[in-house]
Amino acid sequence: MEDSEQSSNKRQADVVKLPRKRFFRQRAHANPFSDHDLIYPIKPDEMDWSPYFPRYFSKDSKENTKKVDFIDVGCGYGVALAPLFPDKLILGMEIRTKVEDYVKKRIIALRNQSKDDLYQNISVIRMNAMKFLPNFFEAGQLSKMFFLFPDPHFKRKKHKNRIISPNLLAEYAYLLKVGGLLYTATDVRELHEWMVEKCDAHPLFERIPDEELKDDPCINCILNETEEGKKVARNNGDKHFAVYRRIENN
Repeated sequence: MEDSEQSSNKRQADVVKLPRKRFFRQRAHANPFSDHDLIYPIKPDEMDWSPYFPRYFSKDSKENTKKVDFIDVGCGYGVALAPLFPDKLILGMEIRTKVEDYVKKRIIALRNQSKDDLYQNISVIRMNAMKFLPNFFEAGQLSKMFFLFPDPHFKRKKHKNRIISPNLLAEYAYLLKVGGLLYTATDVRELHEWMVEKCDAHPLFERIPDEELKDDPCINCILNETEEGKKVARNNGDKHFAVYRRIENN
């Protein structure tokens, strides 16, 4: 009986606890044009994904056929998408060091605690998505890209820092497969209108009418289950979203 209790206590002690966000506080935003100490591959096929998705990649294996399907650019503190798509590899991208460290520890804890083997399909990496996306992903590799509650950069002189812009949309179109989806969400109406304007003007994206998205599980998730979505709700803020489909180049 005593041995059984000791064994049970040991198993409980071995469970990795979820990190507490208050120990990982950092500024809300970072300057994407500042020099950051980042590591990135020269080209996609030189990227070693085994530290990020150990269930699916082996450092020494030449038979790794899985690829990242979804990316969440500026993922913040959340991992809400992972349980919705257990067969898809999802990568969160975060430029802030402490936030990336928190999410990494949270994923490890969730993997450890999951009885259904969940969260093996999600990981996070510290990187600057405005500079290095093509170093990580091949043309047409991605099926979904998420830009959720990004920094609004209110000042006009800072608009060049916005994550949705004509130049960056050309890059996103390169990385998305035809039929792939680009999701935007924000609580700032002016930023929403900016992102819609830029996406509407791009020849390789077409907006999906909101009424056609009622069965898309991502919409409820990004508006109501993500950390930022919940924060906006607590503050009685508005939420604006738009979804665009990557279309053929005519």
